[in-house]
Amino acid sequence: MKLYNAPLPAPHPRRVRIFLAEKGLHIPLQEVNLFEREHKSDSFLGKNSLGQLPVLELDDGDTISESVTICRYIELLHPDPPLFGAAPRQIASIDMWTHRLEFQLKGPLSAVWLHVHPMTVGYMQSQSMTRIPLFGEENRVLYLDRLAWLNDAILGRHCIAGDSYSMADIVALSLIDFGTFVGIPLPPELACLQGWYARASGRPSAAA
Repeated sequence: MKLYNAPLPAPHPRRVRIFLAEKGLHIPLQEVNLFEREHKSDSFLGKNSLGQLPVLELDDGDTISESVTICRYIELLHPDPPLFGAAPRQIASIDMWTHRLEFQLKGPLSAVWLHVHPMTVGYMQSQSMTRIPLFGEENRVLYLDRLAWLNDAILGRHCIAGDSYSMADIVALSLIDFGTFVGIPLPPELACLQGWYARASGRPSAAA
């Protein structure tokens, strides 16, 4: 197997790298240069027709895309430690929080990235898409509101989905760090989320 990867600030390949580090696993990385648009080349589109990273290529040449799906596949091969949960209620909780984070944080954060950040000007032009800065700024406010919601939701918890570090924490960390890169750092007044962030970013796997 090998993982088609891109370095920071790309948040989705990082999820898989963190996941592998938590599992103590090593999969060879094939670097893809996003700025050179290698992920939009014909050869790469044959691996993922959406031209997105990460992509896991299996030994028989088959490929799996989508970061959480790749991690689920690896978990089935290497179940310990369980990062998607073990008991049914825990599995459901982690799945719920993973989906919530994707919908509540990723959506507005992506809008800020595409419509406000200077690094995406060329990309939007190449796609014949119009940047709408006001839309991006409205989503900045929405993203901060969703962070406040998450802060209140994890009150009294050690991790996002309970007491054990899981895929939900990996997704949250990748998004919040990407938010900082985009220009929306974690507000200092969100004490619960700040405490969680210190614990999550202090794990060795966070450096992946």
